[in-house]
Amino acid sequence: MLARASSSPGAPPPVGAVTDRSVPGPAGAPDIPVRVYRPAAPGPAPTVVHLHGGGWVLGGLDLYDRTCRALCRAARAVVVSVDYRLAPEARFPAPVEDAYAALVWAGRHLGDLGGAAGPLVVAGDSAGGNLAVAAALLARDRHGPPLALQALAYPALDAARDTASYRANAHGYYLTATHLRWFWEQYLGPGGDGGHPLASPLRADLAGLPPAHVVTAGCDPLCDEGRAYVRALRAAGVEAVDDHCPGMFHGFVGLADVLPEGRAALTRLAAAIAVPLP
Repeated sequence: MLARASSSPGAPPPVGAVTDRSVPGPAGAPDIPVRVYRPAAPGPAPTVVHLHGGGWVLGGLDLYDRTCRALCRAARAVVVSVDYRLAPEARFPAPVEDAYAALVWAGRHLGDLGGAAGPLVVAGDSAGGNLAVAAALLARDRHGPPLALQALAYPALDAARDTASYRANAHGYYLTATHLRWFWEQYLGPGGDGGHPLASPLRADLAGLPPAHVVTAGCDPLCDEGRAYVRALRAAGVEAVDDHCPGMFHGFVGLADVLPEGRAALTRLAAAIAVPLP
């Protein structure tokens, strides 16, 4: 998971400012804690709504603090890290609705956040990548906010888990098939609909989504899902970058402090985020 960077030794990467606050949750739900990272450089900046990984069960603002700081610095972007509700206490679709609510809030406050009325990017890794895509689908179907990019790292996109990479990388590479089965069970709950397009976005109609930059790792059970998502986006007429990293494992981007391949992938994601800014 990207959050591995959070356990790296040394002081966290400095940014311009960090603010904790809450934003309105979905109707009838509690407010959502977020942490806003602002770059040191003045002037307009992209705004990135970041959904953390952790199998919909783990993770949070503190665990992803270092990752979000690194992204803020590399992309020169405002990063809004979202502490969405976790399973099993809050199962699907509650985390999706939290992700979308945070996206709506950011879309309404772009001028305050980034100093300009756009662009707005949704980002996430692993389970957070799943939520990022689901939130993008809701933004399309609910008529906003408009998004400039999906910035994803090894997203989990299909509850079926029936791919060659899932079988080939089932054991021995940090994230295992057993882990994934348990995470999905916690997220969906007994009798949960894993085929719902917001739970398994790979099965959704993808037309009209924003462009995507998708990082995948060759030794990751989720590798084929991410690459299939790129192909499906292209088939739907959506621009998508297949940033495939052979020999890497799930979570490698989060080791950007110590792993050159992770640092390079983070730099490419940051460059994709920075491009939409005029």
